[in-house]
Amino acid sequence: MTSRLPGARALPALLLLLVTACTTGPSLENQGDVTAPPGDSKHLTIGSAGFTESDLLAQMYALLLEQAGYSTRILSVTNREIYEPALESGQIDVVPEYAATFADWLKTKADGADADPVGSPDLDTTMKALRALAAPRGLTVLPPGRAVDQNAFAVAAAYAAKHRLETLSDLGRSGLPVRLAAGDECVKRPYCEPGLKKVYGIDITAVDPRGVGTTQAKQAVQNGQDQMVLTTTTDATLDDFGLVLLADDRHLQNADHLVPVVNRARAGSSGVRDALGKLNTVLTTADLARMNEQVDSWRRLPEDVARTYLENKDLVPKG
Repeated sequence: MTSRLPGARALPALLLLLVTACTTGPSLENQGDVTAPPGDSKHLTIGSAGFTESDLLAQMYALLLEQAGYSTRILSVTNREIYEPALESGQIDVVPEYAATFADWLKTKADGADADPVGSPDLDTTMKALRALAAPRGLTVLPPGRAVDQNAFAVAAAYAAKHRLETLSDLGRSGLPVRLAAGDECVKRPYCEPGLKKVYGIDITAVDPRGVGTTQAKQAVQNGQDQMVLTTTTDATLDDFGLVLLADDRHLQNADHLVPVVNRARAGSSGVRDALGKLNTVLTTADLARMNEQVDSWRRLPEDVARTYLENKDLVPKG
């Protein structure tokens, strides 16, 4: 955990208390409708899920909120099963989330593992479902931005050039046999092997269980063991492996636009909404991929990359 308050210092005791409280404390889900008015606490805790992109977003949220007159600290809690209840209880006030993924997670939490997913490729439909699931838990979902971190598929650049592939439809029409490097769940997930076959007609001959966007998965495509890898749209290392994304031109993937989610009773004010909304006007998927690259490949600190980006966009003063 890091703090953005003056005289910043590590606060490991707070993290321990948070984890303990979140695993043993009450949840709002069984307490009936939440009727608290939107709150405007001037001291806000921003949650990060502990990976590069989430750290970058948390840092940008902190800088924008500080610019708007709030004091902030950032808390890294890598498990959604822990940080989401903390968001409900007000121990965390703001987290960056992904619309379709979070909607499906809340649906599963409410209705069990067999619940039908509610995320979809349509952003409006996804946001409506997400807000309906979040509101009874005392959570407000702020407007989504343009940046999207969703599942994506990459092939070797030489392979794409040889077969004139730019889209997943191109690959389907080619009739080429494809061995896919992905997580083992790909064989049953509708956005993965079944969807690639049904929506695009791609001849998936096997799923090589090397994980989603892992180094091993990309190397397997780089060296020709596999022909395609499941990764994400903000993957910062594709160039390092000589890979290129194929466009999801028939919109198989869900609308995983970036959305700030806040505790309504503490951070549901127009001040928070307006401060974080400034990021929506500038941040793109490509911007986020470049920032990920600076942290993952260039070894820059997330807080430095976040500040430089916001300074260059004139959202915070240079200093």
